[in-house]
Amino acid sequence: MSVQLRPSQALRLWQQVSLTEVQGKEPDLTERQLAILLTIYLDPPPHTVRGLAEKLDVSKPVITRALDTMGALKLVSRHRDPSDRRNVLIKRTVEGALFVERFGDVVVAKAAELPL
Repeated sequence: MSVQLRPSQALRLWQQVSLTEVQGKEPDLTERQLAILLTIYLDPPPHTVRGLAEKLDVSKPVITRALDTMGALKLVSRHRDPSDRRNVLIKRTVEGALFVERFGDVVVAKAAELPL
């Protein structure tokens, strides 16, 4: 399914979603944190710090800092890879899945409010 939006509509949608997130009771994530979280939940696992850093074209410490915050919020968890202790596996959590589902619902609701 393809959705056609004019640039002004796309920007208005992004603005409305962002405003809802900032004004809501849920933690508002940075753009980078949200990109990492959505990658973890929308792309098939396994996810590693190294793999996320490569995908987002940032350093591993950048990923680690973002995961520290999201881990404290229980949106993700980290575990050493038992088959290769150098790797840190990023796991999904129930709280994170609920956050992403709610976020998707916000996007859908705000898209429905866009003027034609």
